[in-house]
Amino acid sequence: QVQLVESGGGLVQAGGSLRLSCAASGRTFSSYTMGWFRQAPGKEREFVAAIMWSGRTTSYADSVKGRFTISRDNAKNTVYLQMNSLKPEDTAVYYCAADNMPYTTTIRKRRGDFGSWGQGTQVTVSS
Repeated sequence: QVQLVESGGGLVQAGGSLRLSCAASGRTFSSYTMGWFRQAPGKEREFVAAIMWSGRTTSYADSVKGRFTISRDNAKNTVYLQMNSLKPEDTAVYYCAADNMPYTTTIRKRRGDFGSWGQGTQVTVSS
């Protein structure tokens, strides 16, 4: 099990930027794919982005492609989500998550593939 703590959420105007961070502890961070999901009020939690354990491969939801960038620093046990050109529809609680299995060869995107979750951080984008 890994413990995850997100930070960096807040209120921003449309077109602005935020950088979310997720600090991990409890198991070998560098062995696991890390992901970001989000959940807006009344909606299902959805995949946003993920980065493989090696850091070489990333994947994004179509709705954020070209605006968001996921990265990781394995020396600091931290994964980041840089969010640019934010839109009101990006408003949600953002969750960091760790894949259940180490050293996966592809990025998995289903909620059930991620077994460790942070408490979430609120991102609100005003129009």
